[in-house]
Amino acid sequence: MKLLLRLLVTAALVLLLSNILTGVHVASFGTAVIVAVVLGLLNVFIKPILVILTLPVTFVTLGLFLLVINAIIILLCTNIVGGFAVNSFWTALLFSIILSILQSITYKILGDDK
Repeated sequence: MKLLLRLLVTAALVLLLSNILTGVHVASFGTAVIVAVVLGLLNVFIKPILVILTLPVTFVTLGLFLLVINAIIILLCTNIVGGFAVNSFWTALLFSIILSILQSITYKILGDDK
């Protein structure tokens, strides 16, 4: 049940951000749900590999390189999901930062934080 709630919240936030940020395009709520699922899967399977491979850079930048990894995950998602597009790396970076902040706030309000 928690997983379904998190997916729906993420989908709603993706749709909301696509209406706010000019460089993010989502075709429909159904597409936003697919984006939420794909982002979740990429974060579970691909992100740990990227974090390990870039550990020295992440260490030198005091963890700020993790923001770049998040943007790369967003860009990977645009290549996988049709109907979801992010215009540039910088837009993906901004999108990932805002999405993470809004997810944290929303989960805290819903009492579903980890």
